[in-house]
Amino acid sequence: MPTPTTSAVDRQRAGKQSLAARKALLEARIEQQRIDVLVSAERWRQATRRIDALYHAAQRWKAPFYGLAGVMIWQSLRRPKGLRRLAGRAFGLAMTARRLRRAIK
Repeated sequence: MPTPTTSAVDRQRAGKQSLAARKALLEARIEQQRIDVLVSAERWRQATRRIDALYHAAQRWKAPFYGLAGVMIWQSLRRPKGLRRLAGRAFGLAMTARRLRRAIK
């Protein structure tokens, strides 16, 4: 029969080894999860790149758009028919530009 001190020391060594192995395994899993998160974040950025560009363009043009809208509202209060005619011309111009852009592509 082994002495109690020997078996206790052996158990303690085995516990330390298994603890070190578990720690190494957990650290490896955490590192892999960090890599997965970084890859997923980069994929998300690539997928939403066009939406972000559109959002930033809208933010850049927000103040001029508000100014133009204010002028148009002011003009519509003064001469309602003129705004209707201007809107029709702007719509026609926008549609023509769109068709030209598609024809060029």
